[in-house]
Amino acid sequence: MTLIVGLTGGIASGKSTVSNMLKEMKITVIDADVEARLAVQNGEPAYIKIVAEFGREILLPNGEIDRPKLGSIIFHQEEKRQLLNQIVHPEVRRQMNEKIDQAKNANEEVIVLDIPLLFESKLTFMVEKTILVYVDEETQLKRLMERNNLSPADAKARIDSQMPLSEKVSLADAIIDNNGTIEETKNQLMKTLAEWGIQ
Repeated sequence: MTLIVGLTGGIASGKSTVSNMLKEMKITVIDADVEARLAVQNGEPAYIKIVAEFGREILLPNGEIDRPKLGSIIFHQEEKRQLLNQIVHPEVRRQMNEKIDQAKNANEEVIVLDIPLLFESKLTFMVEKTILVYVDEETQLKRLMERNNLSPADAKARIDSQMPLSEKVSLADAIIDNNGTIEETKNQLMKTLAEWGIQ
C-alpha cells in the first residue's frame, strides 16, 4: 500500500528545502511547479490556450512564455490569475496522476506530492496526509525579498496572493516549523515520517 503525502507551504517558506531532504532519502517527489513548467512548454495544449488568452506579448523571442512578465500580470489581477489556473491546473493534475500510477506500479512505499497551493486549489483529495512547512510572516517576507530581489510591495503582493500560512496550520496533518536551523527542520521531518511508519 502506497502512502501519498502532500507537501505544501507558502512562497519562501522553505518547502523546497524539505522537498530536497525527501529526495535525498530516495523518496519519490512529484513537484507541481516542475509539472506546471512542462505543461506550458511551447506547443503543449496549455501553452496554446495561454497565448490565445494573454496574447503574444507574454512570449520571449524564442517563443517560450516569459514567466516574470506573465507573473507581473497575474499577481496583481485576481481574475487573470484564476484564468491561468483554470488552463494550467487540469494539465498538471493529469501529468501528476500519470507519475503517481508509475510509482504505485513500482510498489513505492511513499510518494510525496509537492504542491504549493494544495489547500487553495482544493487538491487534498489527491493525498492521504499533509505536511505544511511553516515560517512566520516577517521571516517569509524577508526571505522572499532576498531570494527574488523584490521590493517589499512586490514581495507582499506575492505572499498575499496565497492563503496565509497561519490559516493553513489548522488544515495540515503535520507542521514543520522552518524558522530555525536546517537541522531543526530535518529533525521535525524525520519525526513526522517515523510517526507515519516511514523509515
